[in-house]
Amino acid sequence: MEFTTDVLSVFDKKWALLTAGDSTKFNTMTISWGGLGTIWGKPVATVYVRTSRYTYDFMDSNEFFTVSFYPEEYKQILGVLGSKSGRDMDKMKDSGLTPVSAGKSMSFKEAEITLVCKKMFKQELDVANMPADVAKAMYEGQAPHDMFIGEIVDIIRKD
Repeated sequence: MEFTTDVLSVFDKKWALLTAGDSTKFNTMTISWGGLGTIWGKPVATVYVRTSRYTYDFMDSNEFFTVSFYPEEYKQILGVLGSKSGRDMDKMKDSGLTPVSAGKSMSFKEAEITLVCKKMFKQELDVANMPADVAKAMYEGQAPHDMFIGEIVDIIRKD
């Protein structure tokens, strides 16, 4: 497996879709926080999901998830998928994206790259361990994020 990218901007500037579930029921959300690296001798993707997000339940109850990256022309669609909840609407209906199976999870045909990840670790971010200004700005009156680390078990490239 090989994947070359600018790890300092791939989430922040390009954004990505985080997807969990299977072909019978899944949800996706746009993420701009994340990381790629190595832990315990394995290639990993690290993502963060607020416990209040609809996707959180899918992340919590499924063993696999995907992180997928898109060409620039999909940024507006990713913006919508990050601002609407699957609890309230069928986000896929008007997205223009085509769901496809990706290992034991889901991704989208339009993705340039999909990282298929097997969940290895989950932990709530503890506000008490954050700088006070970050805790106030990001979490005052807001649900916390949980950190999920997934082993990258496959990399799917668009044909």
